[in-house]
Amino acid sequence: MQLEYVGALNIVIGVLQRFWPVWVALLVVMVPSFIYRKRLGLYGELYDNGVGIAGVFICLFWLFTAIFAASIAPFNPLEQYVVMKDAAVGAIEPSSGKVFLFGADKLARDVFSRMVYGSQIVLIIAPTATAFALMVGATLGLPAGYYGGKIDTVLSFLANLVLAFPVILLFYLLVTPGIMDTPIPYAMAGLFFLFPIIFFFALFWTRFRKRPRLLVIQLALTLIIGGWVYAGLVFDADPLHIIHIDPNQLNIFVAVVFASSPGVFRIVRGLTMDIKTRDYVAAAQTRGESPWYIMLWEILPNARGPLIVDACLRIGYTTILLGTLGYFGLGLAPESPDWGTSIKDASRLLRQFIHPALPPTIALMSFVLGLNLLADALREQSLKD
Repeated sequence: MQLEYVGALNIVIGVLQRFWPVWVALLVVMVPSFIYRKRLGLYGELYDNGVGIAGVFICLFWLFTAIFAASIAPFNPLEQYVVMKDAAVGAIEPSSGKVFLFGADKLARDVFSRMVYGSQIVLIIAPTATAFALMVGATLGLPAGYYGGKIDTVLSFLANLVLAFPVILLFYLLVTPGIMDTPIPYAMAGLFFLFPIIFFFALFWTRFRKRPRLLVIQLALTLIIGGWVYAGLVFDADPLHIIHIDPNQLNIFVAVVFASSPGVFRIVRGLTMDIKTRDYVAAAQTRGESPWYIMLWEILPNARGPLIVDACLRIGYTTILLGTLGYFGLGLAPESPDWGTSIKDASRLLRQFIHPALPPTIALMSFVLGLNLLADALREQSLKD
C-alpha cells in the first residue's frame, strides 16, 4: 500500500500542537515564577540568569510531557500498525488518518508516541531513585561525619567497597534477568526502603519530642504512609492498588539506589565534618541538644546547597544510566518505550532508517542538558551565598 505524507511545515506545526498542554502548563508556572521570583527563595533566584531559566524550562518541559503523555501522544506506544512498518517522517496512517509525526519503527509503532511515553519511565525512576539514594546516603553519612571513630571507619569502608566496583559491571550483575528469580532484589528493596521511614521518624522525633501530642501525630503519619508505600513497593501488597512497581523497574530502582548511595554518603560525610566545627553547632551543643537533632536540624539544612546541586547532576547520570541499560537490553521489558530501548531497537537498522533513533536520542540528551544547566545555575547561586 502506498502511504501518503505531509510536508515538513505541517510536521512542525503538528508537533507543536500535540504539545499544547505542556505549553499551557509552562506559561502557568514560569510566568508567575519570573514575576514573583524575589519572593520564591532559591527557586526564584534561578530566574535571574539565562542558564537557570533554560534549565528550568527544559526540566519542566519533560516533567509536563510525562504528566500529560496520554493527551500528547496520538497513538498507544505499544500498538503496531503493520502497514506503517519503517514508515518515514510525516506518514499518514490509512485507517485513522492520523500522522506518524516522527515516522514508525521496525515494529510499526509510532516513534513520537514512544518518545513521549518514554519520558514517564525516566521521570518516575531517575528522580525517585535519586531521592531514596539521598536519604540512604544522608542517614549514614551524618553519623559517620559527626561521630567519626569506628562508625566512620566501618561505614566508609563499605561505601568505598561499592565505589571501587566498576559501575557498568555492577549494574550488569544487578539487573540481569536471572537475578529476579532470586530474593536478592527484594531483600535489597526491603532494606533500602526502610531508610525513608527511619529518616523521617528521626526527623520528627528530634524536633517534636518535647511536644508529645504533635509528635504522636507526626510519627503515626510516618508509619502509616511509610508502611503503605513500603508494602506496595516491596511486597506489591497495596490494599488500594495505587502503589505498584513492575519487577523489572524494581530491579533497576534498587540497583540505582545501591550504586548512588555511597557517593551521596561521601558528600554528606565530608560536609558534616566541615559544618560540625561551626559556631551554631557549638551553640546547639551548649543548649543540650541531642546529636541527632544537631545532625538533622543544624548540619543537614546548611548542607542543602551542595546536595541539591549533586541531586540534579545525579538525576542526569541516572537518566544516562537508564538509557545505557535499555540500550544493552537490561532491566526493562523489551517492548518498553523507554528512550534507551528505543535507541537500541532503532540502531539495528541505523544505516537504512535513521529517523526512529533521533527522537529518543535528542530527548535523552536534552533532559540531561536541562539538569546540567539547572545544576550550574544552582552552583553559581550557592557560590554567591
